[in-house]
Amino acid sequence: MITRRHFIKINGVATAGLGLGALPKWVSATTPVFESHRPKLADRKFTSKAVEATIQKVKAAIKDPEIAWLFENCYPNTLDTTVNYSEKDGKPDTFVITGDIFAMWMRDSSAQVWPYLPLIKNDPELKKVIQGVLSRQARCVLIDPYANAFNEGPTGSEWDTDVTDMKPELHERKWEIDSLCYPVRLAYNYWKISGDTSFFDENWQKAGKTILDTFKVQQRKNGKGPYHFQRKTETASDTAPNRGYGNPVKPVGLICSIFRPSDDATIYPFLIPSNYFAVTSLRQMAEMFSVIGKDAATAAECKALAAEVDAALKQYAVVNHPKYGKILAFEVDGYGNQLLMDDSNVPSLLALPYLDSLPVTDPLYQNTRRFVLSLDNPYFFKGKVAEGIGGPHVGIDFIWPMAITMRALTSTDKLEITRCLHMLKNTHAGTGFMHEGFHKDNANNFTRKWFAWANTLFGELIIKLHAHHPDLLQKIF
Repeated sequence: MITRRHFIKINGVATAGLGLGALPKWVSATTPVFESHRPKLADRKFTSKAVEATIQKVKAAIKDPEIAWLFENCYPNTLDTTVNYSEKDGKPDTFVITGDIFAMWMRDSSAQVWPYLPLIKNDPELKKVIQGVLSRQARCVLIDPYANAFNEGPTGSEWDTDVTDMKPELHERKWEIDSLCYPVRLAYNYWKISGDTSFFDENWQKAGKTILDTFKVQQRKNGKGPYHFQRKTETASDTAPNRGYGNPVKPVGLICSIFRPSDDATIYPFLIPSNYFAVTSLRQMAEMFSVIGKDAATAAECKALAAEVDAALKQYAVVNHPKYGKILAFEVDGYGNQLLMDDSNVPSLLALPYLDSLPVTDPLYQNTRRFVLSLDNPYFFKGKVAEGIGGPHVGIDFIWPMAITMRALTSTDKLEITRCLHMLKNTHAGTGFMHEGFHKDNANNFTRKWFAWANTLFGELIIKLHAHHPDLLQKIF
């Protein structure tokens, strides 16, 4: 059975490594150059007229044929291969798998459809798909706010033996703060773009209040709370210490996250990027409860918790680094212990501006950025084919394309963005898609051939460049 961890694919195809005007080594003399790797039209899960029009428009503005090909393959990958749309009780219902695992991650499902949000005004059917994701996510939160991934129905999972409160609807039950932030981000921005408030029904409001309550419980002011998790495994980061409650924390106002967005266990449970994300999400919920729900009391609770967590971040998350000055730690425990690193998954320290959690111009962010994109970050790797951030999830020396893409998305330096595009172009190992990770010295050694979030995020980068830096798309990388 495929699991999110250790899905290693050693691809025997030559790396791209192209010179100007050269043909890819994986294309034969009789094969059309850069033929689409999308599924046949009849085999696609969902087709959006607005997305197809965007592909044609943006692709025509890209000079580099390989980048154009990657964009055409990657941008629609979520819709092509992972969206399972239906209607439940007359309302949209969308189950979005992550790719090679038939399960819906709260984080991934939000991020996978995120780049399509700007198109929903001109595509009613696409809008219904997003509505279905919002509805499905609200139901998932009400099933179990501590779960990170869900089955399509009560089918059980390979992780049923985990020592935690498993239910048949759950694929996995790793408590990660961002699993509750991402649905808020998607809902809030859906509302802002469409003006439609119908999603904010009784079910979503119950889910929103559950998110608020879960965050409060995981501040651990009144004990450890109900969540615990243990797994029989040889991989230390796949289980939580101290009978499943994680390492100790001092209650200081921050929220505990026993696992990271990578699904790896935290070392110090106050995960700083996720706490920043929670502040943003709580403020977005406050606005939705106030403006849409006319619920001043819940809105005030959201605002108060956001302010408390924000104040705690200012007090406990900042480190005086001897080389970089004031930077953000990745994890802390409230006792004074701080972990200095960054991980490739989002939320990350690198991604804070992308998540509207810190301005890209903030000196604290810029200092932190210099640190996480250096060899002083223990999970920043520099090799023969690329440089970038990885993480313990797939191991030392594996760079994640997602982190390279996020570096470009949060950069204001055109040269840096150009370097990122060059690395992404030259490390897809001839597949035409982004992967989970690849070895810093050999892009043919990669993990997860079908990882829709990484694909769609790359598409989002190209869309952003088309809108804001079209001159960069006129280069050959």
